[in-house]
Amino acid sequence: QASVLNDKESKAFERTVVVAGLPVDLFNDLSLTTLVKRHFQDTKNEGGVVENVIYPTRTMGVAYVTFKEKKVAENVIRKKKHYLAEKVGPIQLTVSHFSEKVLISVNAILDLSVFRGPFPLESLVRDLKKKIPSLRFSPLEQNGRISVHGSFLAIKKLKETLLIKASSLLEKNRSCISEGEKRSRQSPRRSLPRSNNSLESPRSSVPETARRGETARCGETLVLETDVFLYLKKNGFYESTLKKFHVLCQERVEGEITTICIKNARDGLRPNNEKLVKEYFEKYSHALHFELRKETFDLEGKEKRERGNIKLACEQLSLRYHQKLLVNFYKTHIDIIGSSSDVYSFKKELMKFIRQTGR
Repeated sequence: QASVLNDKESKAFERTVVVAGLPVDLFNDLSLTTLVKRHFQDTKNEGGVVENVIYPTRTMGVAYVTFKEKKVAENVIRKKKHYLAEKVGPIQLTVSHFSEKVLISVNAILDLSVFRGPFPLESLVRDLKKKIPSLRFSPLEQNGRISVHGSFLAIKKLKETLLIKASSLLEKNRSCISEGEKRSRQSPRRSLPRSNNSLESPRSSVPETARRGETARCGETLVLETDVFLYLKKNGFYESTLKKFHVLCQERVEGEITTICIKNARDGLRPNNEKLVKEYFEKYSHALHFELRKETFDLEGKEKRERGNIKLACEQLSLRYHQKLLVNFYKTHIDIIGSSSDVYSFKKELMKFIRQTGR
């Protein structure tokens, strides 16, 4: 990706922003490039002179915009919401600094073998491509597995679509079992295989309690991006909502995807509570998806002293940004998650701290 920068201008990355969420299914590449340039040259959008727009890029729906002045790029990033105004209606964009990892892309492996009987898998994949054109699918393997790449919202839509199909199959299985039990009480109930991949097969994404009857049922199932889920828990909204509606959640974190089972804390409560909590989490997480940014500081390949300085700086700064940012420490890297302006300020202070301690 560094090739998009002009080698003769070492500061070019400071004037470059990443723009995600472009409506690839509505316009061709040339039209989108024109629309993006027009949007970011408009002073109403805190824009200015645009030197270059790189589109298309390796990631579908993502463009790189380089401004003539660094100040314009910073103003564009500080603006909370950007809408690409067109005849089709306002389309919200995600804008961040060039060096930041935006919460836009998810890689997942699906195991579609559970659908092999009821559906021809090739036909199923064609339908999914048609329904969610922004996703990229790898060739379907013989064992029913397929790799999918795209935005989290598109992956979420894909999973929800497959869950609906899986639920339909489950109901058909139950009907068949009921008919079979009328003829013979010895008809065993088949269980579908689990997937060990990053995105589980649709059936296995429903927590085990959902399959044990009404006494341990899962009222509502919600799928979130893990970074957004962790931010929800950190800012207190998650726990306060659970207490307000007297519900419990079973959480299943699998890499970039977190599946949540929402159910009432005790019998007798209205099932509507579960649905309300799901709707609250969905609305709030959807808003966060457009507002949050993530900066990752790699620790691998660095000397022990440099790793120590980065960790120390992040620990000290995390105390100052405690109410604004989520700082996650891992063995190989450190993730900083929050609003674009806060993440940008954190990074500037971190680099200053590292330069001072490195002297």
